[in-house]
Amino acid sequence: MNDTAVHTSSRPLFRGTPDLDALNAMSRGTAMEALGIVFTAIGPDYLRATMPVEARTHQPYGLLHGGASALLAETVGSTAGMLAADEGRGCVGIEINANHLRAVRSGIVTATARALHVGRQTQVWDIRIEDAADRLVCISRLTLAVIALPPPREPPAG
Repeated sequence: MNDTAVHTSSRPLFRGTPDLDALNAMSRGTAMEALGIVFTAIGPDYLRATMPVEARTHQPYGLLHGGASALLAETVGSTAGMLAADEGRGCVGIEINANHLRAVRSGIVTATARALHVGRQTQVWDIRIEDAADRLVCISRLTLAVIALPPPREPPAG
């Protein structure tokens, strides 16, 4: 996994002790669950998730859909932003770009989000999506607005 983005603040990037099980529970009943996105790792300066490349993430030619890659990138970047925001604050996407560099037909892709900028009002995240052979599939940059948010919805039972 490439380490191009850098978190330079003296304080820890993420507040508290992020919990993968809690992050995955928040995905129940959402687009993330529908596409099989699973948070798999949290490091001191990154958040990582995987997504299967299969019928539900394909475009009509049997390749990974660019929109599914963008959804994966925004999911990982927005969630990392939420974890990096001050208590009582959250993040919403205001701009995303994605350069699709390699076609993928099947398997698992892994997205890793790293902070480029974490401010009080905005954040910018670098998200790299790689295939199982660690080849770059998509590179994305996500800009987030940091806002006051209501508590997250309760995940559906099940």
